[in-house]
Amino acid sequence: MRIAVISDVHGNLIALDAVLDDLRREQIDQIVALGDMIQSGPQPAEVVQRLRELNCSVVMGNSDAWLLSGVETGSESIPEERLKKLHVVREWSLARLNQDDRSFIESFTPTVHLALTDGYQFLGFHGSPTDFDGFIFPHTPEAEFQSVLMPYADHILAGGHVHLPFVRRIRDRFFFNPGSIGVAYNHEQDEASFRLDPWAEYAILNIDDDHLGLEFRRVPYDIRLLARVYRENGRPFAEDVIAQYGEF
Repeated sequence: MRIAVISDVHGNLIALDAVLDDLRREQIDQIVALGDMIQSGPQPAEVVQRLRELNCSVVMGNSDAWLLSGVETGSESIPEERLKKLHVVREWSLARLNQDDRSFIESFTPTVHLALTDGYQFLGFHGSPTDFDGFIFPHTPEAEFQSVLMPYADHILAGGHVHLPFVRRIRDRFFFNPGSIGVAYNHEQDEASFRLDPWAEYAILNIDDDHLGLEFRRVPYDIRLLARVYRENGRPFAEDVIAQYGEF
């Protein structure tokens, strides 16, 4: 059984389609999406349509909940100027979505549970199993990591939110983050020279005759096309985002 796990598309259909093209070369039984699929990029309605076509399970992420409500639920402080820009982009995104689109986003679930082959169970979420704003990093202290995930340690666990592919053991299972499809970046860079990566990240979970495997994938996509879409679709502050991809 092979499960493709995707996350954090953030309204970037070009990156999502690059991943789907990659998956067509594989024998995939199911796709699971771990949230933050729609908000912030230049193609919110187009991503909604693609997810409808995929008919896959989709977790509610913090940015898509915020898109619907405008209510900030995270604990991080956001500078006022940046918050103003975020609201401008939110209003633009909402204007591109009809009521059916919004109802579709409202149907995203807090978690996704799958019964896999060979007795394995899968639990997918956005930030943590109980909080889409929760953070789980490779460097999260072990006691905190265990405290958050131990109640679910009989599952293979997957979460998004932090845009960073990694895996950590939890008892006889593991937790993994597939990375971000639409907004991948190097977490080690400083803010002054911040750059986005020109590729999409995702993972494939493989269970075969009690053999358990996990593959992280990185798929390049057309940044020039993405820049053109940003400009043609009229997404506010498009040039700011395009500049984050550097010279191309």
